[in-house]
Amino acid sequence: MAKEQKTLTVEGFRKLEERLEYLKTTRRSEIAENIRIARSFGDLSENSEYDEAKNEQGIVEQEILELEETIKTARVIDENDLNMDVVSVGLQVRLLNIEDNREMEYRIVGSSESNPAKRMISDESPIGKALIGAHLNQVVEISIPKGVFNYKIIGISK
Repeated sequence: MAKEQKTLTVEGFRKLEERLEYLKTTRRSEIAENIRIARSFGDLSENSEYDEAKNEQGIVEQEILELEETIKTARVIDENDLNMDVVSVGLQVRLLNIEDNREMEYRIVGSSESNPAKRMISDESPIGKALIGAHLNQVVEISIPKGVFNYKIIGISK
């Protein structure tokens, strides 16, 4: 079964590569050392430190496999190639709430980079889906759990 292709910014792609490198080098070595130490405690059948280290090893190896697959199949968006006339992954979008005249700004990113606290929203989120493909000065209707709101796109930038 083929894994779904993820969209990433160049920055997000680099962070995944850095995480993978850390797991394959530093973290693997740390876990191997923990296993070695736990083995020295004796009987492995009643050794919770050994069990914990082996479980951690399994979790890390699974994350490594997932990261390798994501990196291999990722669609990386180069911000230098983006069209500033239309909202897409990798761009900043400034919005005006039509109802209360409040402005807000988001950066549209791939789902694995999403961080709403830093105003980085996924292209797969309700807001991201509504904004992708929209143009400057266009009014978009966004349906979120709080209700349906209309926003005017007042800025698109890198």
